[in-house]
Amino acid sequence: MVNLYSLFRFWESEYNYYFCCKINCLHRGAISQNSFINTKVMLKRYFISLLGSLTAIWVSFMLIIVLGMTFAIGSVISSVSSANVKRSLDKKSILTLDLSGAIDETNTAPDIYSILNNQPLPTSLGDIVCAIKAAATDKKIEGIYINCNGATAGIATREAIRDALNDFSNSGKWIIAYGNTYSQGDYYVASAADEIYLNPVGGIDLRGLASGIPFFKGLLDKVGIEMQVVKVGTFKSAVEPYILTHMSEANKLQTHVYLDNIWNRICSDISESRGISTEEINQLADNMASLMPAEDIVEHKLVDGLKYLNEIEDFLKEKTGIDKENELQTVSIREYLSTEPEIPHTKNSQNKIAVYYACGDITESGKDGIASERVVPDILKLAEDNDINALVVRVNSGGGSAFASEQIWHALEVFKDKGKTVFVSMGDVAASGGYYISCGAKKIYAEPMTLTGSIGIFGMIPCAKTLLNDKLGVNIDFVETNLNSAGPNIVEPMDTFQMARMQAMVERGYDLFTKRCADGRHMPQDSIKAIAEGRVWDGITALKIGLVDELGSLDNAIEALAKDMGFAKYEVVEYPKEENDFFGMLMQLNNQMKTNALKEELGIYYPAYVHMKNLKDLDPVQARMEVSIIN
Repeated sequence: MVNLYSLFRFWESEYNYYFCCKINCLHRGAISQNSFINTKVMLKRYFISLLGSLTAIWVSFMLIIVLGMTFAIGSVISSVSSANVKRSLDKKSILTLDLSGAIDETNTAPDIYSILNNQPLPTSLGDIVCAIKAAATDKKIEGIYINCNGATAGIATREAIRDALNDFSNSGKWIIAYGNTYSQGDYYVASAADEIYLNPVGGIDLRGLASGIPFFKGLLDKVGIEMQVVKVGTFKSAVEPYILTHMSEANKLQTHVYLDNIWNRICSDISESRGISTEEINQLADNMASLMPAEDIVEHKLVDGLKYLNEIEDFLKEKTGIDKENELQTVSIREYLSTEPEIPHTKNSQNKIAVYYACGDITESGKDGIASERVVPDILKLAEDNDINALVVRVNSGGGSAFASEQIWHALEVFKDKGKTVFVSMGDVAASGGYYISCGAKKIYAEPMTLTGSIGIFGMIPCAKTLLNDKLGVNIDFVETNLNSAGPNIVEPMDTFQMARMQAMVERGYDLFTKRCADGRHMPQDSIKAIAEGRVWDGITALKIGLVDELGSLDNAIEALAKDMGFAKYEVVEYPKEENDFFGMLMQLNNQMKTNALKEELGIYYPAYVHMKNLKDLDPVQARMEVSIIN
């Protein structure tokens, strides 16, 4: 960008140069004094004109940027505002559940990049469940239409939506599902519908569950980096991608167990809803049902019929008693909530229950995820808030920094020391550090298909000696005042003494972790260690072994806490509060553009890039679980 001061200095230097040339010519008698004066005036006017032109260009450029940013932000604000404008609800309306895009725990700041590209705003799990619950008693809502377009969501999230749909069905209203092609996760949700329809040339991707984990040891070997690992827990598998080329037998065992348990749950739910035996569902999965002709899918009772989109719209009109010539009265989740339907526990009350969403990686700092530098002050403020006497922490995290997890655990203990009550509700994952911050709660609720446990700790320090010495030809030498002044570091491998010290620190962390769990769960520490070892458990098994108290949703946890507090009426207040500022939105747009450019350039290698990039930001000691389920 042009700097005005630099431009002025340029003009001054050029003017002085020409002026000096003319002085020399005058001394040599090459030009007359009048000619010299006229030339000086012309040059001055020329450079002033040049400076003015360049200044105009610079100002115009800045105006274009400002106007462009203003237009972009204006478009975003307009889009968000229009999505939240209160609308009236017509009779014979149909609540439309659009299964597309990512379904997060709660509403986040609008994705500016998506809005500018006319992509729909994401709908949170909380909004979906809330809308379905309100629609069950709303006389203007005839039924629910599920439009399956390939949503991205965890299995426990899908189960929570499905449970809400089942409760809706108990009201006597109907649910219709339709999809051109059903992903397995979408079909699991849709199986709660009274009737399911498929495009005549569509299919259902029914295949079972798998867990795929990328291993980076081969790549690290090629570039000359060795990962030095210390850990506690036979099943603590988060370090395996960096030190092995395949899954360990212990990791395969635990993965098989929880995948089988979750898949059996899915099969059982579909079997009950569709009247198909679990044996037949497994046979269809084994025989690649996704490649079956649509007519065979109907024959196997996975769907009730085949219809094109226009036919399903006519069918819905008939279902609601609307003439084919008239427009179908559909309302999206966001639009429906904007009508302010009657939703339990949203009215003002003296009894307030706080719900704090702790989602993402646990870190010490940062704007995303569960950063202790943000979460700890939030919880301490709630502890001092006289209007808040009860808290539900909604945890959806595979963990992260062991240090940050301890800080959050302590903040929750301060909240409890004020005579206040803490319950925990687990989402898709509440494992390792996610379980650390949960274990002190008075009661823990988990979904049946929640992944939890993974009570274990590891330390990981990279050594780039081979990369520096052999690959790049860089050698580093140290002068030390003490034996370990320069270490551990990334340019020299740890010696036996340093490795022993690291192992001792990790073991102390593991002992503290298991003690926190034992105290919180009111169990002997040895009993916790027997089910710890870094092992991952599904929600149903976690209930059996005492890691959780009840199976249920966030709503179940809130209702149980209200009962525990003796609240007949109460108000739910959500935290952390969403903050949208102008410059924050601009930074988000900038970051999103960078991310999209990287994704486009790297393609299938983008996840590997993210993994390697995150290595440098990891704390030395981690309470983390890595898992990837393909569903």
